[in-house]
Amino acid sequence: QVQLVESGGGLVQAGGSLRLSCAASGNIFSINTMGWYRQAPGKQRELVADISRGGITNYDDSVKGRFTISRDNAKNTVDLQMNSLKSEDTAVYYCNAQVVPLPLRNSRDYWGQGTQVTVSY
Repeated sequence: QVQLVESGGGLVQAGGSLRLSCAASGNIFSINTMGWYRQAPGKQRELVADISRGGITNYDDSVKGRFTISRDNAKNTVDLQMNSLKSEDTAVYYCNAQVVPLPLRNSRDYWGQGTQVTVSY
């Protein structure tokens, strides 16, 4: 079993900052890409940012220059630093990890339970 546990969501005023964290635990051999997705009410889940095991990052255009994704391979964690938050960033944020589990088999996607981020005017 593999679990992803998120923390750090909450309510913040526009222009403020939040930091989301996600820790993966369980029967893990290795983790490939880790990322953050979000889903706003009435909208589909969308990629916010992801990062490869080697540290290559990818951001949605809407968050470039404001959000920074980072990971610690030794701890199986991924963080999302969110600055200059806007009302349109309001959503449930989900952590995602492509995990190679133990016993060894093909990698598969795992998801966290989601954490609410609300940005007020």
